[in-house]
Amino acid sequence: MRGLFGDRRAAGRYLAAMLADHAHEPGLIVLGLPRGGVPVAFEVAEALDVPLDVFTVRKLGVPHHEELAMGAIAAGGVRVLNDDVVRELGIATADIEAVERAERAELARRELAYRGDRPPPRLAGRTVLLVDDGIATGATARAAVAALRAARVARVIVAAPVASREACALVRAVADGCIVAVVPPYFMSVGAWYADFGQTTDDEVRDLLALRGARGGSEHGRLVTS
Repeated sequence: MRGLFGDRRAAGRYLAAMLADHAHEPGLIVLGLPRGGVPVAFEVAEALDVPLDVFTVRKLGVPHHEELAMGAIAAGGVRVLNDDVVRELGIATADIEAVERAERAELARRELAYRGDRPPPRLAGRTVLLVDDGIATGATARAAVAALRAARVARVIVAAPVASREACALVRAVADGCIVAVVPPYFMSVGAWYADFGQTTDDEVRDLLALRGARGGSEHGRLVTS
């Protein structure tokens, strides 16, 4: 159904109801994939009353067809490639590396923009709910899961309002769980499932992180900063 979700915040509230059973897991933290995943993650963190932060990942778009993902990168030097896309389109290694260099620079910029001098949250030994606004190919989520494994998290559960069947299968192969509200038989695109799928801005990401951090009176409800 086109426009099932009014916007990302509404989708987050819908998704949060499916994640309620995780609310009391020790050390639970919600990480949103910026930018579009953060409004969804905010509503999940609000409903579960747990800390919220961002986990920065960048899609590697096919040259001249940037909306098509040939892979993704995450912090810690993690890179995940969609081998089928690379092979089918005959994408050269040099082209992949050029795209990666540009996206590494943007990843660093976003880390600074969203976090400033605030250190990343402690993740080792924790359960992570990794939230995005939708999962089309699974490349971004897989890169994020790989980076979180390197950070020695106890468990990582990927959650999104909508995803393709193929992406769900790929994510389930690497994560401890994949919870999706809608898995349509014909996926088309993430945006097709939102009435309002306008671009999320850096300012909105910062504002939501600050708002969630301000509402907690204890570590359980604050951003974890050390």
